Amino acid sequence: MVEENSETHTARAAGGDLSRPWQTLSSGFEQARAREDSLDRLVEWPAQRALLGEVTGLAILDAGCGNGAKIAQLASDGAAASVGVDISGNFITPPLGVELIEGDLSDLAAVPGLAGRRFDRILFLQSFGYAADPVRALQIAREMLTGDGFILLTRTHPVRYAIERAEENGTLLGEEYFATESFAYWHRNWNDQVTLTKRPYTMSDLLNTFSAAGLWMETAVEPRMPAEAAERFPHKQEVMNKYLGILMFKLRPIPGR
Repeated sequence: MVEENSETHTARAAGGDLSRPWQTLSSGFEQARAREDSLDRLVEWPAQRALLGEVTGLAILDAGCGNGAKIAQLASDGAAASVGVDISGNFITPPLGVELIEGDLSDLAAVPGLAGRRFDRILFLQSFGYAADPVRALQIAREMLTGDGFILLTRTHPVRYAIERAEENGTLLGEEYFATESFAYWHRNWNDQVTLTKRPYTMSDLLNTFSAAGLWMETAVEPRMPAEAAERFPHKQEVMNKYLGILMFKLRPIPGR
């Protein structure tokens, strides 16, 4: 068993090098994201990109960047002096102006090369659940923002996990939504060799975490699949209809905190 941040990753079955399970899982995620029917490609990334807006000349930090493809895309859109950090170290060859650093998003200030740096945008794109101390992770990120900077944070809708656990356990939705016990979860579309032990959370948990970190929510978005994509990939629309999707938040420092 290997513990990485707040979610434990364990090998589910023999085979392959599972000494660093997140490396195994992250490569599976990138393969899944590359698929034509990936919800990240169809729903998440377009909505994330829209919330970011114009990035020309901005310094961007992607905390939990995966292989670095998204920060590379932002660099091609004009972002400058940008950095991706991920614990896996499985990176693409970075384009000019982008650094990709192996490190833990739980304490960005301790990541080599980041001390004292400031960023216009800091991204936690489906990576925030891996922070060992969520409040502290956001406090550190807040201190790394420029004066007009903001954090873009996305998380899977907590109702999704509650529905899945209710189906699996034969329980009620409310029981699972308000449960506090950690639960095992494996990504059937990423890599079924790796099981995650996740902490459940509610909407109020998320909002209280933001407040405790000295952040206020400027915008919240629950992206839906575009009609053309829903028609083209009805099986993915069925998933969205049943389990909902993700939550996106634009967070800014509370003045005076």
